[in-house]
Amino acid sequence: MTKAGTTVAQADPPAPAVRLPRRRGIELALLVVAVLLSVYGYCAVGLARHGTVPPGAAGYGAGLGVLALVAHLAVRYRAPYADPLLLPIGVLLNGLGLVLIYRLDLETPDDRAAPTQLVWSTVGVALFIVTVLFLRDHRVLQRYAYVCVAAALVLLVLPIAFPAVNGARIWIRIAGFSIQPGEFAKVLLAVFFAAYLAANRNALAYAGRRIWRLQLPTGRVLGPIVAIWLLSVLVLVLERDLGTSLLFFGLFVVLLYVATGRTGWIAVGLLLASLGAVAVGWLEPHVHSRVQDWLHPFATIEAGQGPNQLSQSLFAFAAGGTMGTGLGLGHSTLIGFATKSDFILATAGEELGLAGLSAIFLLYGLLVERGYRAGLSLRDPFGRLLAVGLASIVALQVFVIAGGVTGLIPLTGMAMPFLAQGGSSVVTNWAIVALLIRVSDSARSQYDGEVTA
Repeated sequence: MTKAGTTVAQADPPAPAVRLPRRRGIELALLVVAVLLSVYGYCAVGLARHGTVPPGAAGYGAGLGVLALVAHLAVRYRAPYADPLLLPIGVLLNGLGLVLIYRLDLETPDDRAAPTQLVWSTVGVALFIVTVLFLRDHRVLQRYAYVCVAAALVLLVLPIAFPAVNGARIWIRIAGFSIQPGEFAKVLLAVFFAAYLAANRNALAYAGRRIWRLQLPTGRVLGPIVAIWLLSVLVLVLERDLGTSLLFFGLFVVLLYVATGRTGWIAVGLLLASLGAVAVGWLEPHVHSRVQDWLHPFATIEAGQGPNQLSQSLFAFAAGGTMGTGLGLGHSTLIGFATKSDFILATAGEELGLAGLSAIFLLYGLLVERGYRAGLSLRDPFGRLLAVGLASIVALQVFVIAGGVTGLIPLTGMAMPFLAQGGSSVVTNWAIVALLIRVSDSARSQYDGEVTA
């Protein structure tokens, strides 16, 4: 229009708000695939061993399907924008773990672990559902940082009062019931590290003295978190749980790097880890023997004493080849008592081959990647550090365990996430997935409805 010789142009209408897709249908479809693959593996074991489908196949499939469906409904109701890959990956890995444990139970009829593992898996999924339903905002956890660290230290100290099992004091056993408190402590410490570093990230990055290219924070800022970390590692060393102590150290270094953006912390962490590993390897007899087994895995065979666990594990991987012997047709039970826990990956390598083992590692890698993606998409520092820390726990644990059973690094005696026998481990891993679900929902929902150009 024109007024007094001046032309006034009409403004362009604002761009419509964009609604992000929730992708719950994709999650449901992937859950169906995960349950069907698990049931197929269960049936394949029965057909290979007895020539018939196991009588409990329908019940196993129905039970796993119901757990997956209820978990999906909880996510659909309380976390509609959550990453659709996290829950299906957890269900598939857990289902495959149950199949492998059931397969190994057929070789050890006096030690049946699959029913107990199924019960613990149910408890883990129940904890997942409770977390998704009642934890509306992950930032609530930041208020309880010091409560979490106090609880973590108590859980780490408790096993000292109980007898050692296989050379390590990491279990609490009462009336036939046993738990591994360190599994729960790692999640609590991740919450504390994330909260503390988020609150002090600027002081950690820019305050203090500079040594060469590394900007050191002041002792007042770095002191409390270093003290907590050293105390937790010291307790684990006294308990001879070197795997978990290495996990805590890696978690601490990764979060410190993410909080400060200083690559020098990675170099310092690798240097300290190397020095600590050399010192403990020489001074601690239990660890020294594992280092010797790693350096000379076939020494017992050459001495006429037969293969040890590590050499049997290497034989299992070699026997699997590219495509594997087939579920139920391997001989990984020759490894011994740790077949269902520390060395269950050897069973997967023998019976599923390099192809199946690569698929399992890809699932873990995808789980970790989605956790990192969710964390880096968040605007609040605590959520970012929490997601990175939880995903790093899975990544470090898989590396330490896989490296040990394949001879890359010395054995540490930890449990493979979701796959291995261990109630405390599977419950804790479901808690990690639940927290990643909550974080990923917050990461995507913060952009929902925003105006875009």
